[in-house]
Formats: sequence, structure tokens, C-alpha cells
Amino acid sequence: MSQKNIISRSDRLLVRNHKPMVLWFTGLSGSGKSSIATALEKILVQQYGLLTYLIDGDEIRKGLNKDLGFTAADRNENIRRIGEVAKLMYGAGLIVLVAAISPFREDRQKARSLFPQGDFWEIYVECPLDVCQKRDPKGLYSQAKQGQIDNFTGLSSPYEPPLSPDMVLKSDKNDVQSCTMQVVTALSKERIIITAPDQK
Repeated sequence: MSQKNIISRSDRLLVRNHKPMVLWFTGLSGSGKSSIATALEKILVQQYGLLTYLIDGDEIRKGLNKDLGFTAADRNENIRRIGEVAKLMYGAGLIVLVAAISPFREDRQKARSLFPQGDFWEIYVECPLDVCQKRDPKGLYSQAKQGQIDNFTGLSSPYEPPLSPDMVLKSDKNDVQSCTMQVVTALSKERIIITAPDQK
């Protein structure tokens, strides 16, 4: 017999004083997903006093998903596992920020299906491939062009942009701070976050 959770989602909401959410940042390598998600988490925690957790796609591949490569099947499994981890964090009442390339629409849709309607935002960090290649903060595009990385998204493996994302952040035209504040404004408008304590 399985044991049901004694603490309900409503109970957690009362304690946290905010709605649990999943903010899923998708985009090409170098688009700025992790930078924006990190900056956003800092604001949510320091200015709003909210409980959050950031799942970074690169970091999770060093631990939980270190057994996975970059074939289509492995990418599918990578996103499936990230979605399940996000679901656990969401169930604990946290605002979960996911920064992962997650190149395939079907995988992102499967992740969305794990959550109630409205509690999962697909945020497309849009940036042209040539700009991402010029940035190349981790030198990955250079390595891929030299044949050191197979199945690299945007070059030898496709990226499928969202067809109907909940938000689009144009990181080639706006800096990290501007993109971050766009998300904060949207969360405030939807009453997912409220006025910061020092502004009351």
C-alpha cells in the first residue's frame, strides 16, 4: 500500500506564500539561458524571499545524467529525467527554473504535460546561431567544428524552436538584466509573485 503525502499542495502554498511554478528556458547553446535563469533566481530569492531551485542542463549532465550521450535517444532521456526532477521540486512547492537546450518540441511538450495547466512556462531564449557562435562562452561551437563534439545542436543536430512559447526573450537585442526583468514583470502581472517585502 502506498503512503499518501500528509502535506497537501495547498498546505505548501500557504507556507511558501507563492505558487509553485516551472520556468523552462530553452534555446541554443550560448543564447543566454543559464545567465538569465541565474539572474532571475537571484532576484526571486533575494528581493522576493521565494524558494527556488535552478536545474542547469550542463550541470545535471555531470551527475544524474552523466551516463547519457548526445544521440537523439539520449537527448530524449536527458529531458525526461530533467522533467521528472523538476516535478519533484515543484511538488515540494518550489519555483523551479530549468535552463536546458532541450532541442526537440516533443520532449518539451512531454515535460509540460507533467504539470497542471498554467504552472509550466516554456521560455524561448531566442538568439541567431551566428550570434551564439560568436559568443561561444564555453568553446563548444569551436570544438564541434573541429569534430571534437558529435551531434552538436545547431550544427550537426537540429534545434526545433517553440511554436507557441509562453514567453520569448530576444537575447541578441537585450542584455541579461533586461531579459530577466521581462520575466519578473510577467510573473508579477500573473500574480505568481507579489511586491517585494522592502517595497510594501
